Amino acid sequence: MKDKQPLKRTDSGIEVQALYDESSLAGTDVSEHLGTPGVAPYTRGIYPTMHRDRLWTMRQYAGFGSAADTNARFKFLLDAGQTGLSCAFDLPTQMGYDSDHSRAAGEVGKVGVAIDSLDDMRTLLADLPLDKVTTSMTINSTAAILLLMYEIVAEERGVSASEISGTIQNDLLKEYIARGTYVYPPRPSMRIITDIFAYCTKHVPKWNTISISGYHIREAGSTAVQELAFTLANAIAYVQAAVDAGLDVDTFAPRLSFFWNGHNNFFEEVAKFRASRRMWHHIMTERFGAKNQASHLMRFHTQTGGATLTAQQPLNNVVRVAVQSMAAVLGGTQSLHTNGYDEALGLPTEEAARIALRTQQIIGYESGVTDTPDPLAGSYYVESLTNEVERLAWEYIQRIDAMGGAVTAIESGFQMEEIEEAAYSYTKSIDDKSRTIVGVNKFTSNEATDIPVLKVDADREKHQIARLAEYKANRDTAVVAARLEDLRAAARGTDNVLYPMKAALKANATLGEVSDALRDVFGIHRPS
Repeated sequence: MKDKQPLKRTDSGIEVQALYDESSLAGTDVSEHLGTPGVAPYTRGIYPTMHRDRLWTMRQYAGFGSAADTNARFKFLLDAGQTGLSCAFDLPTQMGYDSDHSRAAGEVGKVGVAIDSLDDMRTLLADLPLDKVTTSMTINSTAAILLLMYEIVAEERGVSASEISGTIQNDLLKEYIARGTYVYPPRPSMRIITDIFAYCTKHVPKWNTISISGYHIREAGSTAVQELAFTLANAIAYVQAAVDAGLDVDTFAPRLSFFWNGHNNFFEEVAKFRASRRMWHHIMTERFGAKNQASHLMRFHTQTGGATLTAQQPLNNVVRVAVQSMAAVLGGTQSLHTNGYDEALGLPTEEAARIALRTQQIIGYESGVTDTPDPLAGSYYVESLTNEVERLAWEYIQRIDAMGGAVTAIESGFQMEEIEEAAYSYTKSIDDKSRTIVGVNKFTSNEATDIPVLKVDADREKHQIARLAEYKANRDTAVVAARLEDLRAAARGTDNVLYPMKAALKANATLGEVSDALRDVFGIHRPS
């Protein structure tokens, strides 16, 4: 008698059967659950032909050092065939501190570009076709400031706000859950987010006002199911807050977007992407009564999993990124960033960034997987896994609803505790070798790694601080002070804060000064 086959599970703990057949889909109404691409519930994709007629946007993440350094990397990537921009900001910029602040010391330009002023934004966007290229900005607490700077620079160059397009991440709830670059407490942060929704609906209609992010939830150690559930629970909170503020759901929902992580468990990742579209359709139609079809569509960007990359045998990461990218494409992503193989060691070099982009281009132009939409549809395994990922995600959402919603659940620490437990289990499985990580706990090598690492020149910080001092010296400080007081007054009341914020920036207030004005009113978040 043969030994019983060992139990297999996905990364979310879903048991994988030895064989799937038509009985695996018993009780599933194929027409209701799958439909066709471009038709509700959008399991098979939000557009009828998906990537057959138009590939996803190849949007490589870039940002380091000065605005001039990052502008040069943007141009390098565009010349290499990239089709959209994505900007990383340094920690001081993310946390609302200028480069000359004491808390910024040693961090200026290190994990992203330093943007203190309109002059920095002008340099960052120099010679870029702002009326043609879409720009994604990974920024949250200071998202409104960076968006307004982008808008002001575009207007200075003769490009109206109605012509620019892109995305701000602007997802504060996941910062409290997983990432930590928050400034203000949750409820004032929700107020700023709804103000952004209202402002962009009126003035910047092509801009995606939020990128509701599961990526960082997954990077913190969540499972795929938790990534999906916690992100959708956050999305429900954002939509509800905007509706409660008096906004019509169909005026802002078409500009909501999502941001997913791509990990190595190929079929679970495909199932997660497919389930996310179906769930969002049900949320928007059944929970919020959205009438506009564009409000029902989940449009999402995917980034390959940074936490999956290894410092050991880093060239293996090229293969990991290819697997994750293929899952994202087969799962129907609208936009994709592929990580550099060297990112477990440092910021990507030009060579690593080029290989990462070429990975997308080979999938798009050589593999044939884009020739027909959702080619895995009808697979007994994929459809069963899609159903199970969705079922488990709904269970989490119901638990969060019972607590009073995502904000209340965050304040109680629920999501953080669930992620910590999942992260511990994952790490333990690597340590006890029940999970194989090639080059780390199996197939290891003692050979030294000789991979060039990108280093940011330490003098960049001194130059940035000197640049900022000159900017502050050449402005009317009384006007700046008056405009910042207008912003405080709006924050104390109920007016949309983006209007006085834009006026302050045009008067040459800095990012840190605008952030301080809001800190004066809203305070800062201190987790319990």
